[in-house]
Amino acid sequence: MAFDLIKLLTDVFDPKPDEVVTVACDVPRTPGEDTPAWKERRAMALEWHRAFTALGHGRGFSINPVLTYPATGANNAELPIDGEMGGNQVVLVDVLLDSTLAVFLTQYSATAPLDALSQVKEDFRAASMPGVEKRMERTALAADYREVARRCRILEKILRGAESLDVTFSTGNRCFFDLRFRQPGVDDGFLPRHKPGDRVINLPSGETYIVPYEGEQAGSQSETRGTLPMRDAAELVIMRVERNRIAQVEGNGTIARNLRSFFAADPARTNIAEVAFGCNQWAQVTGNVLEDEKAGFHWAYGRSDHLGGTVGVTKFIHRETVVHQDVVYAKGNPIQVAEATATGPDGSKTRIIRNGDYVVF
Repeated sequence: MAFDLIKLLTDVFDPKPDEVVTVACDVPRTPGEDTPAWKERRAMALEWHRAFTALGHGRGFSINPVLTYPATGANNAELPIDGEMGGNQVVLVDVLLDSTLAVFLTQYSATAPLDALSQVKEDFRAASMPGVEKRMERTALAADYREVARRCRILEKILRGAESLDVTFSTGNRCFFDLRFRQPGVDDGFLPRHKPGDRVINLPSGETYIVPYEGEQAGSQSETRGTLPMRDAAELVIMRVERNRIAQVEGNGTIARNLRSFFAADPARTNIAEVAFGCNQWAQVTGNVLEDEKAGFHWAYGRSDHLGGTVGVTKFIHRETVVHQDVVYAKGNPIQVAEATATGPDGSKTRIIRNGDYVVF
């Protein structure tokens, strides 16, 4: 069946007659930064804008001209103050707060700042699509989101009753994630107006996530600990975790050296900010994090406030050093999950993944 963009926009957002929709994309700060994939993404933003315009004619909502802004250079960094819309310079926050729905097809993730705006204005929701590719209209964007939502809820029920998550990787590394004092969230691909709970999603969608306990309560340290592997080509890097922080990066290659410098530049980046299970059967693992993470287990470092954690912009040294970066272990990635098991307060255990495959669906 051919992909139907207008049907997707209707199913996901169900825009109402009095709404104001903004489609946005970031642009390279210099010509040398641009890539063919980024150019394609900006063309997609125009296509989605045209689809929203056509849908708006029938449903009676309005659509702003495409909003563009200089790229932030890092995932989930704060948005710049100014952008451009319809040939005019505008203040980004003003445009977004005058909107009821924003869709960001970007190079760098804007999920965290969009989530912050949703806390300011109740009638505001957004879809963040960092790294989206046209080909995803034939894969994860074309998913049966009723099935995606069913799987998300199964995982949510497991994590809602869990105090810890024990993950062993195909490298033999193992990490224990402390889930006390936290509740999971769901990104199931549905974002109608006035949706209760989180009003910012990714597209393509399909994951259940939770922020590990970050040790913010007096007298109760985080018990997240272990080793987390990362492979890039032939280089294997091991991150040693203590009290929910990356305490050491082990490895002699270029990636390990770069990571040590990256974390040293701002200690807030070492925070273990998320663990999550992607459950979109249509997602393909290609190395694109936006889609890869919807196919299996992943964790993230850095900012966590937009997901229910405590590490936000003020915990970083500068706005420019803010980051939230996912690391993915879905089947098909260089490293996979050998086993993931959640443990409840009564000691009961629920195995979620074994040998790279889900065993709960």
